[in-house]
Amino acid sequence: MPSDKKICLSTSGLTKIYGFGAHRTVAVDHVDLKLYEGEVVSIVGESGSGKTTLAKMLLGLISSSEGDIYFQGVKRDISSQKKKQEYWKNIQAIFQDPFSSYNIFNKIDSVLLDCIHMRGGRNLSREKKVELMTEACSFVNLKFEELTNKYPFELSGGQMQRLMIARIFLLKPKILLADEPTSMIDACSRATILDMLMQLRKEIGMTVIFITHDIGLAYYVSDTVYIMEHGRFVEFGSADEVILQPREPYTQRLINDVPKIYEEWDLSTV
Repeated sequence: MPSDKKICLSTSGLTKIYGFGAHRTVAVDHVDLKLYEGEVVSIVGESGSGKTTLAKMLLGLISSSEGDIYFQGVKRDISSQKKKQEYWKNIQAIFQDPFSSYNIFNKIDSVLLDCIHMRGGRNLSREKKVELMTEACSFVNLKFEELTNKYPFELSGGQMQRLMIARIFLLKPKILLADEPTSMIDACSRATILDMLMQLRKEIGMTVIFITHDIGLAYYVSDTVYIMEHGRFVEFGSADEVILQPREPYTQRLINDVPKIYEEWDLSTV
């Protein structure tokens, strides 16, 4: 990353241990990470590699066992609900399963209004709030007048994911953490979602972190790629360095496991 870019989020020796004694599992093992403003980063690994646990610690959803997280150069403090909410104004997430990302009792209007209120717009007129919600929905090719008074579960999976991006459009966080955001939707919607995220990143200078097992996605969207195995980063660098010239056997295996149309598929490792 260019030297003129500021570090927006970093970790030092970040570790998460579950259980005790013989049942002790190290999910994340002394991870050091530096994320720069406006950067697109992918953290790639197989299921169980620790990447989602790392994401939850960065979001402040679970506590760490060891190590520290720094936001904009200052050690993160989310010791109270008020401090957590202030932190969450700056870091938001899109999760893998859109169907479990919403409170089923909240209508779409409420989902979007919460974002406006979180950004300090509670005292805006109803007309202005509708204008903001309409603009956010339009950004993701949805029509607010067709969504108002509906519940999220009345939408398709792709529409629900686009609504998640509309939330991000309203919140305008400094960091977006996308945990497998396209794995449950069809290929056409997947490309649309990625294009929307990249456009949003360009418009507001947001740092985007993709948590994924899809090394093709990582190569397509990322400035920097981290490869995670058994809770550790085994390799990192630019997308070209890591994916076109992999050094670690684990990275090479991840790349070789991607099926290629023009080659006979090797299922011996499955």
